[in-house]
Amino acid sequence: MKRIFIFVALLGSLPVWSQALDSLVMGFDEYLGYVKKFHPITKQAELNIAVGQAELMKARGAFDPKIEVDYDRKKFKDTEYWDLLNATFKIPTWYGIELKADFEQNEGDFLNPERTVPTEGLFSAGVSFSVARGLLINERMAMVQKAKFFRQQTQADRDIAVNEVLHDASLAYFNWLQAYNEQQIYQRFLNNARIRFEGVKSSALAGDRATIDTVEAKITLQDRQLNLEQARIKLAKRRLALSNFLWIDDIPVELQPNVQPNQQLSGEAVDQILAIDGFSLAQLTIEQHPKVQSMNFKIEGLKVDRRLKANKLLPQIDLQYNFLTETPEVLRSFSTAEYKGGVLFRFPLFLRKERGDLKLAKLKLQDANFDLENTRISLENNINALSQELNSFTTQNQLVEDIVINYQTLLAAEERKFSFGESSLFLVNSRENKLIDATLKQNELQNKFFSTKAKLFKGLALNPENL
Repeated sequence: MKRIFIFVALLGSLPVWSQALDSLVMGFDEYLGYVKKFHPITKQAELNIAVGQAELMKARGAFDPKIEVDYDRKKFKDTEYWDLLNATFKIPTWYGIELKADFEQNEGDFLNPERTVPTEGLFSAGVSFSVARGLLINERMAMVQKAKFFRQQTQADRDIAVNEVLHDASLAYFNWLQAYNEQQIYQRFLNNARIRFEGVKSSALAGDRATIDTVEAKITLQDRQLNLEQARIKLAKRRLALSNFLWIDDIPVELQPNVQPNQQLSGEAVDQILAIDGFSLAQLTIEQHPKVQSMNFKIEGLKVDRRLKANKLLPQIDLQYNFLTETPEVLRSFSTAEYKGGVLFRFPLFLRKERGDLKLAKLKLQDANFDLENTRISLENNINALSQELNSFTTQNQLVEDIVINYQTLLAAEERKFSFGESSLFLVNSRENKLIDATLKQNELQNKFFSTKAKLFKGLALNPENL
């Protein structure tokens, strides 16, 4: 009951829908607008953007300034073994360079001589950096670069995910429209069969027609009733399938039977709503396709990995130099004669781990490039095929429209002859069956036409801003 109430509220909020409860019309554009705004998957796709931003923030955190305080004291039986204080302030920078300021104050009866400092403590300020491995690229730099590419990749992936939901929702709407039209077709011809049956029955009672004609008319009427019942069940199933895409404020909404699709929906309107109007193969830029962009950003991230692994083939040479002073407030107290410095050198003799990592990084990059080239070709061919199919549907729709008009002409002529007694009920029913088949085929062809437009929309991976 709550779901029905919410849906009625939804209907009242759409200005283009009719306010008559027996003829509510849900337009294709309003329907997709609600899908894009409220469907859980579209909301989930937006979360990917937040994930990308969070990953970038996390990576940039490696360059945050740091304060470290290390305090250690030991006292036993009135003897102060040591009292050690070391406070450090570090500022990491981009090219593996780290600025550092220290304060050290140590005392105690068993103090290690190398820790001996003035009573008031010792201040130092300096820099540490790498001159080989880690200078042009290191783990921190690689994390930030990859996070930037990942953030851009999530934006492309968001568009792909939203596009897929809108595509599936569009197909559900077109199938609902087809089932609704099919029910209307059978309802119309059922009314014709009922009128014809009553007419034949009256003529038979008056002795103007054979009684057996009423049996044939009755069979036709029952056949139309059977077809209508089957169409009604089909419409109910399509309506429920459409309801899967209708949500409001995280609550699923069930489409009510008194709501109908827009029967006046045209191919031009679909093009405009799906933002594929004016599409031309000549203007297709496959590099702007969100899927290609997503894969390109992934490849850029793999290139960063390859550079990082190649950099690790270099020896590790870390240098540090720190000025020492007791009075940091006096700038002249910093002297090159009083310093603390050091060199760290590390280099594996065989580099098997580093060479293996680099080879794996190259193979992953090569695999991603192969996948990208295959995706490019597949997308181009698919879009090309869909474009040609749409051109063919334009011709097919015109042909089937002419066929329906001709069958209507034949049926009208046969009914006129039947009214003059120059034709039989069998011929009238035969003409009508042909017209029904042609009308159903026209309805089916319209569904395929609209569905192909939705497939082109998916092939282009568009995320319309007008919804």
